[in-house]
Amino acid sequence: MFSKILIANRGEIAVRIIRACKEMGIATVAVYSEADRNALHVALADENICIGPASAKDSYLNEERIISAALATKANAIHPGYGFLSENPHFATLCRDNGIAFIGPTAEQMNRLSDKTGMKRLAEEAGLSTIPGTAPLSSVAEAIKAADRIGYPVMLKARSGGGGRGIRLANNSEELRLSFPNAVAEAEAAFGDGAVYLEKCITPAHHIEVQILADETGNVIALGERDCSIQRHHQKLLEETPSPAVSREQRRKLLETVEIAIRKIGYTGAGTLEFLMDNNGNFWFMEMNVRLQVEHGVTEILTGIDLVKWQIRIAAGVPIDFTHDDVRLSGSAIECRINALSTGYIDMVHIPSGPFVRFDTFLENGTEITPYYDSLLGKMIVYSRNREGAIRKIRAYLCELLIDGVDTNIEEQLSIISDPRFTSGHYDTDFMETK
Repeated sequence: MFSKILIANRGEIAVRIIRACKEMGIATVAVYSEADRNALHVALADENICIGPASAKDSYLNEERIISAALATKANAIHPGYGFLSENPHFATLCRDNGIAFIGPTAEQMNRLSDKTGMKRLAEEAGLSTIPGTAPLSSVAEAIKAADRIGYPVMLKARSGGGGRGIRLANNSEELRLSFPNAVAEAEAAFGDGAVYLEKCITPAHHIEVQILADETGNVIALGERDCSIQRHHQKLLEETPSPAVSREQRRKLLETVEIAIRKIGYTGAGTLEFLMDNNGNFWFMEMNVRLQVEHGVTEILTGIDLVKWQIRIAAGVPIDFTHDDVRLSGSAIECRINALSTGYIDMVHIPSGPFVRFDTFLENGTEITPYYDSLLGKMIVYSRNREGAIRKIRAYLCELLIDGVDTNIEEQLSIISDPRFTSGHYDTDFMETK
């Protein structure tokens, strides 16, 4: 097992990883930008080191400075969290070349799986149904020709990265003509790779993702599915597990299919396979995220499985020591993402607590919310024996949650969970467009 881990991230996920390490008896190193000098993750870590100015490209995306910090503090592993360098094969290679374990898949696995068009080919070979689409496109003319064949509406998608960037919906050839250069430019700016491809837009649909853990010995366990259909501009707002749209038999078949596919693909670590489920109950594979998801906590609170600890154990060569029979998939869990709508200082924060409730955050009184990074402030996560109880519980705790000093989306989240379409479970990816 590792003796010291450097956390190459910030915010709530850095705090989450540090706390997992403390429970495992592992020393921690926090890296921080000048803007995060007084951040909670810096105070909680055993050691900390500044890696640059506020700009992410000069700090949290600066591979050489992070490697140097790990070498200087004698950390023998790096946990990248999500975002930033978590899906960067070059960084994983740098870690390996410097004798530092990267807590995640190998660079070779990332190279194979982070290319979304290549991953679709692997998924098809592994037995998953994939959305009709194309290879990376070289021109607008090629895109229009492909869309005429596939049929509108279509989605332009970035080959690399995630987080909803580089995605454009086109309902006709004129929209596609206008969207193509914008999608390419956004993909290039966000991921350094301007390649885009085309997919048939399946609508209405549920956005369903399956969480997996896989170790070096070939053990693969699917830890249920999450419904992530409530999104704005491809950014998730709320997740729940299990999905109210997926029957028990559909779930059983989906999880079995995913486990078989992961064994065929050959993957190690935590990962998520994302699907669209159409009105006929068909699951169409979209992509695989080879990292910890922002919404991992909602699966943890349902199953009782600590995904961060298992990421660390798997990276250290420890085989998974539980079976499907040990995994709790009964009950209902809901997560609401609390985002900042403005910048400033937190004057007061009150975090409610109770049985089967957690709020993953980096906030404390006096925390500065800057414009440099993601707007996520925290994630309110609850579990109950049934979905009705989970809805009542998260409503009660959102009403009690207080974040004073910046504007937030707490009221919007209360509106979402009170909407009859959500309470009935009859919602899809168009929810926010028609709200």
